[in-house]
Amino acid sequence: MSNRKAVSHLALAAAGIVAAGVSFAGLAGAAGNADKKLRICASNVEAPFSEKDSTGFEDRIAKVLAETMGREAVFVRTDRPGIYLVRDQLDQKNCDLVMGVDVGDERVLTSKPYYRTGYVMVTKRDRGITSARWDDPQVTDQTRFAVRFYSPAETLLKRIGRFEDNAAYMYSLVNFKSRRNQWIQVPGDRLVSEVASGEADVAVAFAPEVARYVKESPTPLRMTVIANDIDQPDAAPIPMHYDQALGVRKDEAALLVELNAALEKAQPRIEQILTEEGIPLLKPNT
Repeated sequence: MSNRKAVSHLALAAAGIVAAGVSFAGLAGAAGNADKKLRICASNVEAPFSEKDSTGFEDRIAKVLAETMGREAVFVRTDRPGIYLVRDQLDQKNCDLVMGVDVGDERVLTSKPYYRTGYVMVTKRDRGITSARWDDPQVTDQTRFAVRFYSPAETLLKRIGRFEDNAAYMYSLVNFKSRRNQWIQVPGDRLVSEVASGEADVAVAFAPEVARYVKESPTPLRMTVIANDIDQPDAAPIPMHYDQALGVRKDEAALLVELNAALEKAQPRIEQILTEEGIPLLKPNT
């Protein structure tokens, strides 16, 4: 993978994880995939992206795409987290489409982007933290930060010298479970509730992970898109903004053409879903 993609929110998530056994729920056989079906790789435990009852915002977008293509949306679900969808579902031909991958993800063929967003800082509105820069004293002077593991947010904490101070707190959010050889993650709703309750001063996360919960919070919160990338002394900067795309197997170029056409037709409906979710949308390549 390129240096830039190796630090994307998905690639960082996958780094260092050793899977031990695979258990899927409701997998459809690869053979006999009807042309009128769009088989979508999906997780039951990846809210707010995808949920068992198909109410995740990516589930809703997938249904719109299938309808636009004149196909039936068929969700091929697993009880494992979304980071395993490409390796354990798409590559095994259990399904044909993964939602929400980074443009240029080298594991798959990626579609044209259907939205662009970025990492955000979530704070209580009455705190008056309005800066969009992660290196602003308004941010760096805070004490407690809630972040998701394996993400650029961890690097951000190291750059501002707050990682070690927050290590015990971060592990308390997952009941001090070890990350060794297993996937351990802080749910997006937990990050937001930590800020709303005052336990954390700032939460840093990829906007789609937390937007729904910020919008629904009874405590007034501010969600600010981070404006500047994370500079590194001896490596390329870590980007804070990402184009999101659809991913298909590398031998499915014809399906990709069909999906790209559907994305163009369905873009207004897709943007409506994203706006309802509360996800801040950025212009391409900003």
